[in-house]
Amino acid sequence: MTSSDALPDPATAHAWTALGGDPALLGKVAYRAVSGGLPARLPVAELARATVGVCSLAAAELGARRSGGAVPAVRVDEGAVATAFVSERHLRIDGRKPTNFAPLSGFWRAADGWVRTHANYPHHRARLLSALGLSGDSGPDELAAALAARPARAIQETVYAGGGLAVAVAEPGESEIPLAGLPLVESRRTGEGASRPLPEAAQPARGVRVLDLTRVIAGPVATRTLALLGADVLRIDSPGLPEDPDAHADTGFGKRSAALDLGAPEDRRTFEALLADADVVVTGYRPGALDRFGLDPDALLERHPGLIVAQLCAWGWSGPWAGRRGFDSLVQAATGIAAVEEADADDHPGVLPAQALDHGTGYLLAAGVLRALTEREEVGGGRHLRLSLAGTASWLLHGIAPVPRDGGPAHDPAPWLAETASDQGVLRYVRSPVATPDGPLDWARPPGRLGADAPRWL
Repeated sequence: MTSSDALPDPATAHAWTALGGDPALLGKVAYRAVSGGLPARLPVAELARATVGVCSLAAAELGARRSGGAVPAVRVDEGAVATAFVSERHLRIDGRKPTNFAPLSGFWRAADGWVRTHANYPHHRARLLSALGLSGDSGPDELAAALAARPARAIQETVYAGGGLAVAVAEPGESEIPLAGLPLVESRRTGEGASRPLPEAAQPARGVRVLDLTRVIAGPVATRTLALLGADVLRIDSPGLPEDPDAHADTGFGKRSAALDLGAPEDRRTFEALLADADVVVTGYRPGALDRFGLDPDALLERHPGLIVAQLCAWGWSGPWAGRRGFDSLVQAATGIAAVEEADADDHPGVLPAQALDHGTGYLLAAGVLRALTEREEVGGGRHLRLSLAGTASWLLHGIAPVPRDGGPAHDPAPWLAETASDQGVLRYVRSPVATPDGPLDWARPPGRLGADAPRWL
């Protein structure tokens, strides 16, 4: 087993620098190469291993800080990375394969190009059909006919105005949103508040309390990773906002899940009590979506000076698209990635071999939290982190060069699959790709049912 190339790997170095990491530590990361793991025209494999690499290094750094020792070396297996980046495809629930995209989610011909829709949630499906003047029981044929008669950008804006999700597919080298200058990671230190000291522990994040206000893939991947490393992660959802239970079965490992209505006084008091003892709050909603609950970052950090607030959104934190809903598949379409990955047979837009923006941003977000915890232990104060799927897309398109490969064994996902009993049935799932000095870790608990846990810290 050999490393895939001489280190530091350029993409890993770029991501580690964006996270504010010490460049002297880059030599601590090595990779075991595989071939054929994440085939694509764009450097997806390089992005994937770099994001897991910096997450592994950040975990090693925090562990060393807590133990007082030197930062150990970590070795990331590219086979584990390639498998984890499609974890939702490997998931089985009592042998059943979940459906990752609903019938009305996908690419459709418009009068002058292509659009991509997202209608996995019932409320998004209803809004899409309503915006286009279609009945609620319309199927793919009716949707295709309605879209084929309209220009792509007109569809995009009409559906957006109706609260649905559709974007025009950008041409190669173009983007519906400005990508120039979009940062991979934004981080700032706030205040001088004393932190809650973290004692020596067997795992890097042991005893760290994380409030998880995220959904779907990217945010839950980040908090799933923090749970793997020992954090007490409590996911909070609104009782009135449905989540796909299959998605939670994939990304809910290691966490507990509670339901709180932040608009109800009693639930709000419970949430504020949780917040008072939290180390980290991770949010995955549009900019400003949680402000009405007093959860904008400045307000949070003023009330809790030692808190780490980590935010994730789809389209970036400024500009005309910042407030729009978005998902990985839509960002791929709007930024030109789908056009780059176009199928050879016709002009049909293509896709990345994984929801790589989601998974990659998730590992970067976890790495940012781990680095913030290390810095808080050293100098105190709070931290505010911001990442976006569009920022990761910009990095993939413009910031990563393909790395020559020396080969390696063919990718085989089998060693990275495992089974466990759960409240949802027997789960076949993907083990984490995050490398530790002691070897691969597994989660302390399988995912439970959404909202089934008490809203309290362990």
